[in-house]
Amino acid sequence: MKIAGRKSLGVQCVFDIGLKHDHNFLLDKGYIASNCFNKSHSVAYGYVTYQTAYLKANYPVEYMAALLSSVSGDQDKVQRYIANCRSMGISVVPPDVNSSGEDFTPHDEQILFGLAAIKNLGAGPIAAILQARQDGAFTSLADLCSRLDSRSLNKKALEALIQTGALDLLEPNRHQLMSDLDITMEWASRRAKEQASGQGNIFDFFGESSNTKTFDTAPTTTRVQDYSSQEKLRMEKELLGFYISDHPLSVVSRSAKVMAPINLCDIPESSETKIVTAIALILEIKEVVTKKGDRMAILQLEDLTGSTEAVVFPKTFDKVKHLLEKDKRLMVWGKIDRRDEQTQLIIDDMQPIESVRMVRVELTREQASDRQVLQQLKTVLNPNPNYGNSNQGKGNSSYGRNEPESSNKIPVIAAIEYMPKLVRLGNQFWVQDEQTAVKALQQAGFKATYDALVT
Repeated sequence: MKIAGRKSLGVQCVFDIGLKHDHNFLLDKGYIASNCFNKSHSVAYGYVTYQTAYLKANYPVEYMAALLSSVSGDQDKVQRYIANCRSMGISVVPPDVNSSGEDFTPHDEQILFGLAAIKNLGAGPIAAILQARQDGAFTSLADLCSRLDSRSLNKKALEALIQTGALDLLEPNRHQLMSDLDITMEWASRRAKEQASGQGNIFDFFGESSNTKTFDTAPTTTRVQDYSSQEKLRMEKELLGFYISDHPLSVVSRSAKVMAPINLCDIPESSETKIVTAIALILEIKEVVTKKGDRMAILQLEDLTGSTEAVVFPKTFDKVKHLLEKDKRLMVWGKIDRRDEQTQLIIDDMQPIESVRMVRVELTREQASDRQVLQQLKTVLNPNPNYGNSNQGKGNSSYGRNEPESSNKIPVIAAIEYMPKLVRLGNQFWVQDEQTAVKALQQAGFKATYDALVT
């Protein structure tokens, strides 16, 4: 057992009260060394680590399903692990009324979202669904309503199943299912009363009540067009807390890794005053009026890995207020700030991802390893490195260099021969105009083009 001990040179010491004497050592420059992590403890942790690594390497789908189930009550962690699944090539798909269990379920090299994670679907309805499908898979909405009466599965729970995609394999048109729901429930209730009173249709009489022909008599409404992809995602987000079937930022997920390598879930662990670039979605907007009467905003941003709070102060607000719309996809530039144990992003600028451009430079392996060529490339991209560098010496980029606060918002990406991944140059080499930059690079002998982030 460890307890906090005295402070030495501003460093909190830790003591193991399982031993009689102090065994913490004060080193040079105020560092503390301790031998209280004994061998048996090390072996136990090492063994668990080996087992975990083995399962993740050999049974990745099952491992990630178990991991997601273990943190199902923590939305931030679930979203982060879903992003990990995507990076591993594992799809996390919407729940399915015929296959999903209560928790996350591995199924055909995919992970099915658990029924317990659906809002408005309690433990009672889930137990009823799992019990009923032991007699066979549900074949239609009418079949589901017939085998589970409204006392077991009410309208609100059925709507949640439809809107999260749990009935997509029965009928892919979610709007049609919602349109048919009322009359189907009425039909199923009437049929149940008829059977209870000894009445029934001809199929029931001949013992074919489980036959799909029985449900052909179920009424339906006029055929309607399905919901738009955006509306489906909105309902999934509302009832699951996540975008599952797709994500508004998935179209730029590959580019985002290069152009904005920091994930929002990593911001709490990032160093303060660090200038970062992120591609994110606006979830919430709260406008605030300062004591001076200036307008500012507090945003909730989300990417594929998580979410964070962002602050737009009055000076920046006046510049970007026309972009502050819910569900707007943006590339944002800002600084990490930590106050009162809360980490947030101070927005400096933002731009719609539809208007984001990037400059692409193609290099041979010889060019990429030639210092003179690389120096020439840097000179073309940043002929006056001190221009606009009012932040020099304050912030460090992810590449270990100071990043200037300038108007350069177009990233430069290097494609090196035979290398599968692209290389993002530091923000200090980003450019103001893609056409001018490409022309200058071509005149210097480089093979360069420019592309849009969203095509």
